[in-house]
Amino acid sequence: MIERIYILESVDPVIFYGVNNVNMQLIKTLFPKLRIVARGNVMKVIGDEDESELFLKKIREVEKYCEEFNSLSEDVILDIIKGKAPVITKQENLIIHGMNGKPIVARTENQQRLVKAFEENDLVFATGPAGTGKTFVAIALAVKALKNKEIRKIILSRPAVEAGEKLGFLPGEMKDKLDPYLQPLYDALQDMVPGAKLKEYMENNVIQIAPLAFMRGRTLNDAVIILDEAQNTTTHQIKMFLTRLGMNAKMIITGDVTQIDLPPTATSGLVQAMQILKGVKGIGKVEFEKKDIVRHKLVQRIVEAYDKFDSKHGKGGSRTVSKEQQEEIKNNINNSQEARHRRQSCPLHLLHDSLIHQDSLLHRPCGAGATPKRQRYPDHLYPL
Repeated sequence: MIERIYILESVDPVIFYGVNNVNMQLIKTLFPKLRIVARGNVMKVIGDEDESELFLKKIREVEKYCEEFNSLSEDVILDIIKGKAPVITKQENLIIHGMNGKPIVARTENQQRLVKAFEENDLVFATGPAGTGKTFVAIALAVKALKNKEIRKIILSRPAVEAGEKLGFLPGEMKDKLDPYLQPLYDALQDMVPGAKLKEYMENNVIQIAPLAFMRGRTLNDAVIILDEAQNTTTHQIKMFLTRLGMNAKMIITGDVTQIDLPPTATSGLVQAMQILKGVKGIGKVEFEKKDIVRHKLVQRIVEAYDKFDSKHGKGGSRTVSKEQQEEIKNNINNSQEARHRRQSCPLHLLHDSLIHQDSLLHRPCGAGATPKRQRYPDHLYPL
């Protein structure tokens, strides 16, 4: 008799064992000579050495299938343990299998172009209207790379910019304050990674969701980095983010230049970055269109209606600052700096005389020929 221990490292035990442990009961039935005990992600096997080795070999194959397809049925378990190949329906343009084995595919031509651009380049810009699947496909590509052990971590980021509202101070700790801004990223991950596994990944920093403000100073190696809503970054922020790219790392930048929530005088970092980096080797660019919208059919009609309205009234979706505005902003900054410099360089006795003069004006006695009363200031205000 020999005792062996097997740990389920890459799958969610809830999916592996099945509802009410039906999968585990089937496995025990198929190996009657072994005593099998399962707790959490640990399986203990007691029995003959050869039988135990066969069990571990088959369990590895079952776990591999479960990891790839995010589902496990009794028919698949029977096929694998009996040495047959499970029946697999091939899906065209498949990226990964999401929750309950749901296939996540590149549904449109530009989504397929994004998949290809990710394979061929280390940095990809994906821009286009809302609902075209830019962020969802980007996260699916990152999860696929993590499952294939091509990388060690996924880093998701987006600027904490409100869509036209001022919410004020949010309650809770730092994570509680930032979670509302990052919720779309959580939603996409929950469609692709089992809940228990996602929690483990996030606790161990395998999947990191961080606001853009916390990225400075980091070097991101062996990772897929995704910046969502990049149209709301400033020119300095996006330059800082792009220079975080480390060895064996890939980066996807997504955004919609028609939905910029920055102040009117600010230039979108995404717009500027695409202009500056145009033609640079190793950088891909995919522009999604209205026909790529995969949300409710009304979303496409809404986008088209707003585009017609903007064209009719001469309004552009992306905002940039004119040269006149830039010059005005620069002059205002210079004037404020000069005023601050004059205040800092003002001698103390001149400041004191100015205070006394102002006080004499405020406290001037009434009547002709009245003499202003000089107020005694504390000794520490007088020059030595």
